[in-house]
Amino acid sequence: MPLHVPPAPAPALRSVLTALSSPTAVREARTPALLGAQGPATPELPLPVHVLDAVTAEGVPVTRLAGWRFLIRCGDRALAAAETMLTADGWAFSHFFEGPYITSTERALRQAETMAQPYQPRLLSVPGLYMLTLWLHEDCAADGAVGHPAATDLLVPLAPAPPGIAAHRPHRVAELLPVLTHRATPTRLLGSPA
Repeated sequence: MPLHVPPAPAPALRSVLTALSSPTAVREARTPALLGAQGPATPELPLPVHVLDAVTAEGVPVTRLAGWRFLIRCGDRALAAAETMLTADGWAFSHFFEGPYITSTERALRQAETMAQPYQPRLLSVPGLYMLTLWLHEDCAADGAVGHPAATDLLVPLAPAPPGIAAHRPHRVAELLPVLTHRATPTRLLGSPA
């Protein structure tokens, strides 16, 4: 089934296009792949980036929108990504970057496209574990900038994943969230004060 990619805010896309057309922004990005790109680089697949801030006592994930990420494609592959953020003046370009999450995101999206059920792709960051997941939201018509992971949504950990969590293996939120919550919660050392 095809993925239903949510539309990014127009100012976010414009800010990325402006940065891509700026030799200074590209040069200062410290992204060798983007600097050495042969041919035009285009932003594609805008994905809202949500951050998992907490999980309530009832097990409901509390998330917030942190920005929009665009894969920067040159030819047939993504070689970098551009991140945007919300400022007091609206959506603005934040930075370019490259690394393993680019390839891992592409792989997870291809994997999701082969699933029988349609999904809306998003990214979910779990800062307490230095982890990023592809969040496959079941409500394809939802506003990609709002909402929380539903128990039946899927999370696909991107590589590199934390030890003990397999990358690229889809998990229902209801199954993976307790593992993430337990792993991200610091445990008290023996003999430490309560």
